[in-house]
Amino acid sequence: MTEAYSTDCKKTFSKQEKLCSAKAIENIFANGNSFVAYPLRVVYLFSDEDNKENQYASVMISVAKKKFKRAVKRNRVKRLIREAYRLNKSSLSELLQIHNKRLDIAFLYLKTELPTYAEIEKAMQKAQILLSDKIRKIEQTE
Repeated sequence: MTEAYSTDCKKTFSKQEKLCSAKAIENIFANGNSFVAYPLRVVYLFSDEDNKENQYASVMISVAKKKFKRAVKRNRVKRLIREAYRLNKSSLSELLQIHNKRLDIAFLYLKTELPTYAEIEKAMQKAQILLSDKIRKIEQTE
């Protein structure tokens, strides 16, 4: 089993997949495109950097303090989004690997009530379908 296969097909969410760099986060919000898969707003940016650690997608998850005052509730929402991404990321990772693209993604939670996992998973699947369509569209134009 090769290293690329093991990182892309496992249903894990490693440290390398997290978008932590302040410069990268600033860049994604300044230059990225966005769409809404309610209750998630997805901001994404294709980057030309080399694929470090065989990661094709870096993800950031944000829940506004203005909407959820208590950290416990914010962390619960972030945990649900992370879990939905982790379980549904394989098709997106494979598509990015096939087209040799690198993608930075920010998931922003929009609603003011606590979500159910089913609601988040449905939004995540819709977001990943839309991202896949955008990847294919970019590949056709090049």
